[in-house]
Amino acid sequence: MAKKYDVIIAGTGAAGLYAAINFPRSVSVLLLTKRELDLSNSSLAQGGVACVLDTVHDSYKLHITDTIIAGKYKNNLSAVEKLVSEGPGDVLKIKELGVDFDLNPDGTMCKTLEAGHSRNRIVHHKDSTGKAIVDGLIEVIKSLPNITICDNALIYSIDKVLNGFYISVLKDGKHMCFGCNYCLLATGGIGRIYKYTTNSAIATGDGIAFAYMLGAKISHLSRVQFHPTAFAAEKDRERFLISEAVRGEGAVLLNCHGERFAHNYDPRGELAPRDVVSDAIIREAKKTQSEKFYLDITHKPSDFLKERFPMIYRRCLEEGIDITKDRIPVFPCQHYLMGGINVDLDAKTSIDGLYAAGECSHTGVHGANRLASNSLLEALVFSRAAAEDITARIKKYGRKTLGTEPAHKPIEGKPIPKGMRSEIREIMQDSYFVIPKPEKYEESYKKIERILEMLFSEDFEINSDLVEAKSIAIVASIIFEELREGINL
Repeated sequence: MAKKYDVIIAGTGAAGLYAAINFPRSVSVLLLTKRELDLSNSSLAQGGVACVLDTVHDSYKLHITDTIIAGKYKNNLSAVEKLVSEGPGDVLKIKELGVDFDLNPDGTMCKTLEAGHSRNRIVHHKDSTGKAIVDGLIEVIKSLPNITICDNALIYSIDKVLNGFYISVLKDGKHMCFGCNYCLLATGGIGRIYKYTTNSAIATGDGIAFAYMLGAKISHLSRVQFHPTAFAAEKDRERFLISEAVRGEGAVLLNCHGERFAHNYDPRGELAPRDVVSDAIIREAKKTQSEKFYLDITHKPSDFLKERFPMIYRRCLEEGIDITKDRIPVFPCQHYLMGGINVDLDAKTSIDGLYAAGECSHTGVHGANRLASNSLLEALVFSRAAAEDITARIKKYGRKTLGTEPAHKPIEGKPIPKGMRSEIREIMQDSYFVIPKPEKYEESYKKIERILEMLFSEDFEINSDLVEAKSIAIVASIIFEELREGINL
């Protein structure tokens, strides 16, 4: 028989963790995470959190304007206003909870500049802000008696019943089932549908796929952001990010001839929004017939770089690059998703009792392109909003009987054929990268649909290979369906 909780949260990045903390101690919460508790896209976030903490030199209006310009004026203004006006309070709250932000000598939070921002408003912890937030929130979570953690738990089915959900999980090779009145999906991004990504290994779009199968509305999944400056490793699928903040601190972008070129494509140069810089690199690559590009910040003092960017310095050293002396090889790769499970300002989906927050959700905040360092802020603001809305509903309606638990499906079966996930990644990389190839959309869609049909038509063993293959196939299919239908990006 399924153990029941008031709320189940799928995902333990910034959104999942912060939501859990915001529930009263009277609300029972189960945190499910596919792998280790601290493995998430949030923990890889380097730059920081954008928020207006100084209204003398900055303003909500300026932050809103910067967000809308970066988003190509396709943002949900109400969501942006909520993000910008409520975000500072959440940032100050996590600081009070123990998250370690860099401070000035006078005790105020250090603020840096990143591309697309008109003011220095990004607060940070060195160049590993996401990890500092995740680690800090995990310490709080572990002290709260109403929160149960279940890690290394692969969700393979979410069933909607009368007054909630039953969630089937594979843990240590065994089936487990949990019930809840309310479910919050905070499962992160879709990076693993691409050959090269800055995302963690678990970013396969599982939450989006489950929401889609439940009938939830999915919006603008084809709004995929490519970061211009991922480290250009020769082999690794997961490419570590060279943060926007490096350019904010004065790094210049060079082509294969050692020439600056970004200003030839946009007057903002290296500090143009991510999509603009990525586009400039791809166009310059065609012009020079070379994919060799570099970030150069060697003109800055060595001690400054080691102190400001310790993680990037260390990771580059592991690849044989000393950023104090050497140019950093970079190239665009998949980084972030602006679309996702459609939600309102309280993070509610179109399915009663189902919520979504963080990168798997579509709040409309980012429009067609995310402004740097708005992602962690969005995760905090809207996950807290979800917790508040769920809490209000529990107080108003009480705890309801769920309904009949679904029959357990056998997890045994044959293994899925090898190579399907790799095929999907090749299709995405070829057809829908920085500069899309519309002439390939129809063919790509048909290939993905054939894979999807096969995955759902046979009895395969339920394991991470199958769940993730289904997820990335569903996500890729939705993306190409949008592109074929000409949905306005």
